[in-house]
Amino acid sequence: MTSIKQARDMFRLQKEAKKVKKMLKNIHIEAEAPGIKVVVNGEQEIISIDISPDVDREQLSTLLKDALNRALKKAQIVSSEKMQAVMGEMGLPTEEGMRGMSSQ
Repeated sequence: MTSIKQARDMFRLQKEAKKVKKMLKNIHIEAEAPGIKVVVNGEQEIISIDISPDVDREQLSTLLKDALNRALKKAQIVSSEKMQAVMGEMGLPTEEGMRGMSSQ
């Protein structure tokens, strides 16, 4: 059975997670490939894709995939860092803390 303290902590965690999600929506992350610029937000949603008119159409697919993959990986890192910070503030175990425990 869940205690009142656990329920309060879960509510606080949900509230903080919503704040982080809102913040992530406003963080824009860019990645580029030759002639292509991709912008995603911290929630890994594509904001914009700019393709220069002189991009070789045969390479377009490869360049676009490369830029998108790099932008999405950066977004994952930003998202993870923001959530780790919230978890740390709430006294919950973070990935870094868990790594430190496993080396003991």
